[in-house]
Amino acid sequence: MDKQRAQEIIESQTMINVSYHGVPVYIQEVHANNDKAIVFPLDEMENEQEVDLKGLVEEGP
Repeated sequence: MDKQRAQEIIESQTMINVSYHGVPVYIQEVHANNDKAIVFPLDEMENEQEVDLKGLVEEGP
């Protein structure tokens, strides 16, 4: 996923399904200075992780 699309998903009023290596996640923040984002799995909200944007996939409608 590119940085701009990840930021659009964060700012969206509707929930957009995103996964990281098959695990549904919520994107909390996109780093401006690199290609990383802070995410957490939807079923483990306390488990924040810094991940590569290229591993994030927007799921279908």
